[in-house]
Amino acid sequence: MGNRLSDMTLEELWQLFPIYLTEHKPYWADWYKEEVELLKSILPSGLVYHHIGSTAVNGIMAKPIIDILIVVNSNEEIKQVASLLQEADYIIMSTSGNRISLNKGYTENGFAEKVFHIHVRLKGDTDEVYFRDYLNARPDTAKEYERLKLRLWKEYEFNRDAYTDAKTEFVKKFTILAKQSI
Repeated sequence: MGNRLSDMTLEELWQLFPIYLTEHKPYWADWYKEEVELLKSILPSGLVYHHIGSTAVNGIMAKPIIDILIVVNSNEEIKQVASLLQEADYIIMSTSGNRISLNKGYTENGFAEKVFHIHVRLKGDTDEVYFRDYLNARPDTAKEYERLKLRLWKEYEFNRDAYTDAKTEFVKKFTILAKQSI
């Protein structure tokens, strides 16, 4: 058995949990639905859930991690949701301002079969939904995004932050276009 995740450095975590992309899997939508049903059994009613990230974009390669956006109405709800999720063994990955991200499926031995990133945000902080919808409506742009990810994959395989940063300009550009096309 490896070290406890909480005792590992960021570099050790990146080595244990490298970036890797795989062909789109139709069952990712089922994993999302199953996890949302579990989340609904843990969390207060009235929250809004969205499948975001590349696993929610048809036909492109993705990290096999299901991203779920939970939309709440207040900072108090953010804290309440985060607390309830921690009690259910989700791990806080980051907090910043009115955002909390948690994960499930990271183990001392690497990724579990199913891995989830949960993003808790205030109503209106849902740019990822616009981006997802834009890519799903425009397969050519989705494939362009896939090509960018493939180019960055090996360069940043062990540095998630740099990988995400390198995609930011593309994501921002098409999120703006998505919002303008509403």
